[in-house]
Amino acid sequence: MAIADMYDQNKNRISEIDLDDTVFGAKVDKHLFHEVVKMQLANRRGGNACTKTRSEVSGGGVKPWRQKGTGRARSGSTRSPLWVGGGVVFGPKPRDYSYSLPKKVRKAALKSALSLKHKEGKLLIVDNLNLEEIKTRSFVNLLKKLEVEEALIIDNDNFNLERSARNVPGVKVLRPEGLNVYDILRYEYLLVTKQGVEKIQERLSSHE
Repeated sequence: MAIADMYDQNKNRISEIDLDDTVFGAKVDKHLFHEVVKMQLANRRGGNACTKTRSEVSGGGVKPWRQKGTGRARSGSTRSPLWVGGGVVFGPKPRDYSYSLPKKVRKAALKSALSLKHKEGKLLIVDNLNLEEIKTRSFVNLLKKLEVEEALIIDNDNFNLERSARNVPGVKVLRPEGLNVYDILRYEYLLVTKQGVEKIQERLSSHE
């Protein structure tokens, strides 16, 4: 078992906490970071570019003019791609860029990211993060006391914390079930409550 210091909200060391070696002391496989982050970013892509084909353009139900005798080229519909305002030939349609990696790979990458933060001394564990009210200033003062400016914060269902942190740049609050590799690597510090550590270890230490 690895051991880490646990602090209160004023960054006073109050005790130690045992960390699961399989979660916070795992081998750091950086090549997994690339694979998992690439998957996460691909899954976030919208792929919303869309054009209309001739069957989707409005109008054009009536033949513009008769087939013969006008001296003009024959035409059957104003929805033809040859007409201004007509359909588009082979235009883009909404595309799904998402794909999935094996669960074991995603889990190993998450353990590697957590272990990297722990080895770099960027993992900060606090007993709790209680805010009496939803107030941005209170949250900013809390960060100052903890000597943290940019951090990913993990806590279990803390409504006041989540709301107070919404407008603070460089900070993101997630629940343990939303923990992911991209956000761990994106922020300098990983700030986790005692309950958050327990939930993370419960999620990742199970053998599959």
